[in-house]
Order: sequence, then C-alpha cells, then structure tokens
Amino acid sequence: MPLLDMNDNYEYVLEARKIVKTFPGVRALNNVDIKVKKGEIHALVGENGAGKSTLINVLGGTHKQDSGDIFLDGEKVNFNSSHDANSKGVSVVYQELSLIPTLSVAENIFANRQPVGRFNIINKKKLYSQTIDMLRMFEIDYISPNTLIKDLSIANQQVVEILKAISFNPKVLILDEPTSSLMGVEIEQLFKNIRILQKKGISFIYISHHINEIFRIADVVTVLRDGEFVCKSNVSEIDENFLVTKMVGRKIEKIYGERSDDEVIGDVLFEAKNLCLGNKFKDISFSVHSGEILGIAGLIGAGRTEVGRAIFGAEPANSGKLFLEGREINISNTSEAIKKGIGYLSEDRKSEGLFVGFNIRDNLIANHLRDFSKKGFLRSKDIEDFSVNSVKDFNIVCRDLEQLVFNLSGGNQQKVLLGAWFGIKPKLLIVDEPTRGVDIGAKSEIYNMLRKLTRSGVGIIMISSDLSEVLGISDRIIVMREGQIVGKMLKEEANEKNVIALASGVVNNIKEA
Repeated sequence: MPLLDMNDNYEYVLEARKIVKTFPGVRALNNVDIKVKKGEIHALVGENGAGKSTLINVLGGTHKQDSGDIFLDGEKVNFNSSHDANSKGVSVVYQELSLIPTLSVAENIFANRQPVGRFNIINKKKLYSQTIDMLRMFEIDYISPNTLIKDLSIANQQVVEILKAISFNPKVLILDEPTSSLMGVEIEQLFKNIRILQKKGISFIYISHHINEIFRIADVVTVLRDGEFVCKSNVSEIDENFLVTKMVGRKIEKIYGERSDDEVIGDVLFEAKNLCLGNKFKDISFSVHSGEILGIAGLIGAGRTEVGRAIFGAEPANSGKLFLEGREINISNTSEAIKKGIGYLSEDRKSEGLFVGFNIRDNLIANHLRDFSKKGFLRSKDIEDFSVNSVKDFNIVCRDLEQLVFNLSGGNQQKVLLGAWFGIKPKLLIVDEPTRGVDIGAKSEIYNMLRKLTRSGVGIIMISSDLSEVLGISDRIIVMREGQIVGKMLKEEANEKNVIALASGVVNNIKEA
C-alpha cells in the first residue's frame, strides 16, 4: 500500500528524501532531497562535483543509495538496476548517447524488445509501424525507421535516444546535458519536443550548465552544492544572478569578462585564404588579429571543427593558403603547427585532448616535450616547476601532480588541457568548445584565462555551439553554414537572432536578420 505523506498528499510524482551516497573517501550526496510534480520540468543545477550525476544515477537505478528513500506517486520504491527503474517509470537520457551506430532507428528504439511473430522471428512490419508512431509523437516525418543511426545528425540521434527512453512509457524522464552538442534551431526543436511530452503528463528532471536554458524551459529548479541540497525555487521568482550565486556560493560578475580600455587589438596575425577540403568546407577566408578573439558559430555539421583541424594540420586542406605574421606557412601535420606556434584545444578532451589514464604532470607537458629535454634527456626539475606553476595558475583542484586526469572533474580536466596548450606559448590558439561540460564557476575562470592570453598578443579562434558564449567573449564573429562562411560581423552587430538566422539559412545576410 502507498505510504501517504500528509504534507504532500501525493502531490509529487517523484520524490527523493534524505539521499546519501558515499564512494571511497567521498560523500557524494549528503541528505539530498528533490521533489518533482506531474508534468513539471524540474531543473537540477550545480557545479561539477555538486552531486548531480550521482543523484540521477541513484534515481535511474545505476547506483544504490546508502540511505534515504525514493517514492513514485507516493509509493516507496527500490531500484536494483537501470532496467528496474525504467520498468517502474524513471528513464534517463545521458549526455553520452547509448545508441548503436550500425543499427537502424527502429532497432535502437526497441533494442531487445522488438515485436516477434512465429518462430520468434522479428516482425519488421510491426517494428517499423511502432517506430513511425513514436516519430509522429514528435511530428517527425523526415526520419525513416530503417535509417542507420550513423547517418543521422547529432541532433536527430538525440531525438532517437529520447524516443528510446519514452518507449518505456516513463512517468519521469531525466535529461543530462541534452544540448551539449546542439545549437540554435536544434535546441528549439528539443524544447518543442519536451513541451509535447510535458503536455502528455511526463515530468522532467533537466540538467544543464547553460543557465539561460533553465529560464527558458524549466518550471522549478533545485540547486546542489558539494553534495548537499542548497535550495528549491520557482524559476519565475528568481534571476540568473541568484541562481549562479547559489550554485557557486559566491557572486560571479561579468562571467565573460571584458576588454579594458588599454587593451588594443593589434595588426593581422593570421590569415586563411580560400581554404577547401573535399565536401567539408570550401572557399574559407578570414583573418585573426593579434590580441583578438574570433568566434566561429554555426549549426552541427557546418564545418566549424573541420576548419580548425585543417589549420592545425590534423586534416590539412586540399587547397588554399595560410599566413602567419605576414608569411605564408605550410602545415601538413600537427607537429609542424605546434612548432610554428599554433595550438588546438579539441572539442573532445577525453579521446583527442588528454591522456586520461596518465597523471596531471604528464598531460601538462605531453604536447611540448622538447621544451623539457636536453640531449635526449628530460629535465625533471623544469618539468616539476612548470607543472606546479600550471596547477597554481590555472587553479586546478587536485590531490597532487600524480593524480590521474581521469579522476578529475570536467572543469579541472579542461584546465589541464588549457595549461598544456598555454605551455607551448602559442601565437595562435584554436579552442573548440572550450567550456563544454564545464560548470559556471570553471567557465568564468576559463574565459578569464583566454582574455589573459590575448593581452599578451595571442590571437584566438573560438569554435562554440554555445551562442551565449560566442556573443559574450568574441571580438568578431563569423557564421558558417554547410561548409561556407555566410556572415561576418563585429561584436556590436551580432545578436542571437541574426546569428541563428544566418546559421540556419533563414536569411542570407545580416540586414535581413
């Protein structure tokens, strides 16, 4: 029989009370509460390490709490696995998608639950019919049930992941950083889909580092800090400053920083002229000035990352020219780029940027070992001095230099990566999604680090799907669509409306936007 709470009167579809979860040496959750009403979009926010991931793993059945209780519609439940949580009404869509690229949309949505006929053979007609019904829920008629996942955009892969989760008919759907790889119209489509499901009575726990999204999509927000509950508020009754202060425990003003009056942008430092690379991008021309941050905006698949990789020599352009400090340069590989003073911070820090199984010291020097070697031997004292100073300068929170990067928070991993690229003393630094998966406090620190670098005359190319970030920190902005530059504008000319309009093809010039 359901356990009745006389104070709540079954008001909440999901309620977690006094949840405690401890890992060796760390209390990740300490008496944490969260209460979600039917049809409510409930944001869960906090810095990295606040306990958000642990809480959703407990609610989703991946972890078992040490103490505390979970209730669904007033009835106490115990989740022994993610499958158990799914079957009882709580589904999680994690930031790292779990789809199988070589299987179809239908096969992914109903994995291990395909309808079968005689002799236990999959009934493909029924499978596709059920998938079409799911797609229609989101008013989607442009995705075929037999399309392979690898042939879909990231945005559409995420749609399939959500459809997979709701195929279990959940009461509560937990979305973990759902817009981390999306921009503009893709985010709008996600929000539209969430609203469709909300009208059907599904409740949401929505996790995001993008504060502006909380105020656009959420009804209520719960804040965690250092594994503890801080507050629960109606979104309509608070503002961004209140929320950020509660998250970090201090005021953060001017998160993107600002250029002081004595910081002057210098002459042209770098130029790309008529770069082309197969069907990835064509006729790309732009310049970067000394001390300038040039932002590159565009939707997923616009070619932004491919341009950055081409300049860095990871995948050189087929044609076109590059100039650094007025001289033409040829870069056929990444080692040549680094020698010439060009660095590239990858959008995927775990697989392309860091050696996560190595310690902090090794990662900080990995891309410029020559600076620490003499006659084939590494100079241990120089390495130690550089590493100690980097940890201090970048405020990397760690046990010591021997700590494995894998065990650091996302923000501290990103700071290690920045420390490594600052270490090459770059003339031009390309940063691709520099704050992806990073909490608000670490974001502010990273923006200040980038501004500090420009004050020394370094030029920065910043590629980002976070439009607020592009508008907030860039001095100039270029917009890409389908492998081409479709707009160039000064910071003062740019706004969310005209950047999205250009990126999506709604308009073809800034005046139209």
